[in-house]
Amino acid sequence: MRLCRRYWLVPCLALACLPMAVHAAGTAAGTSISNTASVSYSRDGSNVTATSNTDVVRVAEILDVVVTRVSPVVTVDAGAANAELVFTVTNTGNGSEAFLLLPQSAGVTDDDYDPQLASPALYFDTDGSGDLSGGDVAYVPGSNDPVLAADASVRVLLVNDIPAGTADGALGRSQVTASARTGTGAAGTTYAGAGDAGVDAVTGTTEADAAEYGEYQVQSLQMAVVKSQTIADPFGGSQPVPGARILYRIVVTVTGSGAAAAALFDDPIPANTTYIASSLALNGSALSDAADADAGAYVVAPSPRVRATLGDLTQGSGPQTIEFAVTIN
Repeated sequence: MRLCRRYWLVPCLALACLPMAVHAAGTAAGTSISNTASVSYSRDGSNVTATSNTDVVRVAEILDVVVTRVSPVVTVDAGAANAELVFTVTNTGNGSEAFLLLPQSAGVTDDDYDPQLASPALYFDTDGSGDLSGGDVAYVPGSNDPVLAADASVRVLLVNDIPAGTADGALGRSQVTASARTGTGAAGTTYAGAGDAGVDAVTGTTEADAAEYGEYQVQSLQMAVVKSQTIADPFGGSQPVPGARILYRIVVTVTGSGAAAAALFDDPIPANTTYIASSLALNGSALSDAADADAGAYVVAPSPRVRATLGDLTQGSGPQTIEFAVTIN
């Protein structure tokens, strides 16, 4: 099993070959470094200078690459399709280089389940949206390997399906590996004449091969909304006759992990009934009918209804009980 290497860098928000905060390895490959020595002396009262031959060295190409995770942990449902992770691949060598990209989910270390690679599994984020969309181009190894200048990067989307039945809270990892097409190997490995302008190419500290993983976490949030009613008629019974009072009780319960963000309760007043003023309550506490600082309101337009702001609900929030009453016309 191949363990990924981590590199903590400033993420690239650009869509293609744009500069990163990471810098390439020094002087550009193929640059000539020339040097000529001289010795000045005096002979028979005259100043004379003797010069050496000019020594020329051409800078070799360093092969280095970094893969950086852009996505935080991505929350998903069990059975979700086409869930994306976002990465940048950056050429930190000093010359132009093509890179082979490899997606991997099975065998990535220290997770609870294996996400299932989609087909295709890698896309270039061509439109810069950060998610898979119609304009994104699928990566085909050997056909459109990204060719990156020194300090340039490309943003890629790694796409997986989440197995149905995956347990709530389970963490799955999937990674992208980038390898220099010229070659990889222990730092200092030399590929004669394979660099820019025919100079040698030499693997750098990343060994011209880097990987990073992203994470999916299953959150099986479920919300149950159960409504019941109690009827009190004018004669002391429980018949739904004109003039009878109906007390509605709605219980909202969240189970599973994650949060139901900004939950808003909304219930239209039934036809042929009239809302009973000040009957709205949340968890046993009365709410005003006005649109004010408390969580509830009775709204007339565009149609009569009651509302209650429940906020961010989790399993730990416990049941939320809303009550209100109407009279049958």
